[in-house]
Amino acid sequence: MNLPVLSGEVGLKNYLEEIKKFPMLSADEEYTLANRWKVHKDTDAAHSLVTSHLRLVAKIAMGYRGYGLPITDIISEGNIGLMQAAQKFDPEKGFRLSTYAMWWIKAAMQEYILRSWSLVKIGTTAIQKKLFFNLRSAKNRIQAYEEGDLKPENLKKISDQLNVPEKEVINMNRRLSGGDPSLNSPVSDSEQTLEWQDWLQTKSRGKLF
Repeated sequence: MNLPVLSGEVGLKNYLEEIKKFPMLSADEEYTLANRWKVHKDTDAAHSLVTSHLRLVAKIAMGYRGYGLPITDIISEGNIGLMQAAQKFDPEKGFRLSTYAMWWIKAAMQEYILRSWSLVKIGTTAIQKKLFFNLRSAKNRIQAYEEGDLKPENLKKISDQLNVPEKEVINMNRRLSGGDPSLNSPVSDSEQTLEWQDWLQTKSRGKLF
C-alpha cells in the first residue's frame, strides 16, 4: 500500500495529476473507513483515508513555497503528518479528518522548514517563529509591497495585528527579504502548462502504516 511516488521537481506534475485520481470521501464514507481502521486496523481503509487527503497536503504546501526549500520535500513531510493524523483520528469526535489533519500536516511542514532553513538555525523564540510563518501573509493583507524596510505605518499595523514588538518585525522582515514566487509560475521548469494557482482551487513517502 504505497503512496504515489514523489521524487524531485521533474516528477512533481505527474504526482499532482496522480493524486487527483483518488476520490474525495463523503462524511459517511469517511466515518465508515475511520471506524474500520480504528476498530479492526484495516490498512486498506487507512490507505483510502490518507489518499483521499493527499490533495489537501499539496494545497497546504503551496503556502510554504517562499522558504527556499524543495516543494517536494515539504509535501513529503506533510504526507507524514497526514498519516500520523489518520492513525490517531477518532470519527466519534464529530469532525472531519481534514479538520483534524490540518494541524498535523502544518506542524510536520513547519518542523521541517525550521529544521532545514539556515536563517532559522540561529535560534528562534516564540515571537520569531510566529513572525517567520505569518509575516508574509500579514504584509499581503495590508498590501505592504515596498522593498527594504517597512513604512512606519505598515510596521505598526503588522506589529498590532500579530501582537509582537516592532523591532522583531523589522528584524524578521530583513531576514525574509527576497519576495514570494508568483502563483502563476509553472510547477517545474520542464512543465509549463500546470500553474500552482490551479492547485489552490482543489479541495482538499513510503509505505502506509
